[in-house]
Amino acid sequence: MKIAVVGGGPAGLRAAEVAAEAAGANAEVTLFDAKRSVGRKFLVAGRGGLNLTKAEPREQFVTRYSGPGLSPPQWEAMLADFDADALRAWAAGLGVETFAASTGRVYPKALKAAPLLRRWIERLRGVGVKFAMNHRWTGIADALPGTPISLEFTVDDNPVLFSADAVILALGGGSWPETGSDGQWCSTLERLGISIAPLEPANCGWEVSETLWTPEFLAKAEGKPLKNIAVRCGDHEATGELMIARYGLEGGALYQIGAALRTAAKQQGGAVLSIDLKPGSSAKSLLARLGPLRKNWLAEARGRWRLSEAAFALLETREPFASAEALAAETKDFRLPLSAPRPIAEAISSAGGVRGEELTDGLMLRQRPGVFVAGEMIDWEAPTGGYLMQGCFATGTRAAKSALAFLHGR
Repeated sequence: MKIAVVGGGPAGLRAAEVAAEAAGANAEVTLFDAKRSVGRKFLVAGRGGLNLTKAEPREQFVTRYSGPGLSPPQWEAMLADFDADALRAWAAGLGVETFAASTGRVYPKALKAAPLLRRWIERLRGVGVKFAMNHRWTGIADALPGTPISLEFTVDDNPVLFSADAVILALGGGSWPETGSDGQWCSTLERLGISIAPLEPANCGWEVSETLWTPEFLAKAEGKPLKNIAVRCGDHEATGELMIARYGLEGGALYQIGAALRTAAKQQGGAVLSIDLKPGSSAKSLLARLGPLRKNWLAEARGRWRLSEAAFALLETREPFASAEALAAETKDFRLPLSAPRPIAEAISSAGGVRGEELTDGLMLRQRPGVFVAGEMIDWEAPTGGYLMQGCFATGTRAAKSALAFLHGR
């Protein structure tokens, strides 16, 4: 029997590995990719140290995933099959030691993606996975039920067909298109009658009005961090860091409430972000540190409250303050209107994709028996911090196991 895996990112590589190891000589596994080599997005993700997963309890881990494509019980089941400990054991099996930073983020000790990817590809070749590069997937030919699935590709602008008994699609979302994750598969699946939620930028920066980010402000604050802050949009809150960018804001705290920001922006034409610049202090304690001052509140607060350069620059945009109480209130609830997220090509990941009603619990397309979907092609999202990579590994594992179960049950 033949299994085709389309897409050479983490989800596709993992699916090919699981399928080949489990099936052994009973199956021929071929991995297709439109680029000349696999793992390009994996290498890009490794530029910051390759955050593989997160060391935290599974019951907390599962809450990091959102989106209608996969329900919490589905995530619980998939993470039970392949969780953070399993991913670290997998890396160790490749001879790659990992460590958990103080934040809980798990990295290879070498902090590099390339050595791990090389060893992974060696393992895949060792278990018999065949690689077909420069194959851009363009569709699935109509076939009678129970007959092999005919995949359509273009190679050097020439049409090529490949017959498979099961197919795993792992073509990524719409971010980092230069790696091959360009979202062109959306229209291909829609032509097959599959419902797709539009791809949107996730884990991305947000823009603010030019009237707020003046040249004077940027000269003081661009590239400066806002550390140990809390953010809120509606009922959604997060803690972490932000960075002042020329266009607006970016950073992990923002990424955690990205879905809420997008919803607000769609409903209201923009989103309002509330920033608590000193979440460890109450307004009352901030005022106590200022004492009986009657003027120069912000200048004094800079030292007494230990305001960072970026925080001080933000508060300067709201001067003059009528009172110390007004300054404390602004510090605890600095409201900033955000106009729009940055383009999807700049995003770390994307939301949207194959809708949940199109998939079985085994990640098979209901309308296309024998065709499975994994990774960011599915309508789910998660913040940075190891959750994205873990989600791709978990869905790739589930899709491969389901494909094998499908073939054995025919």
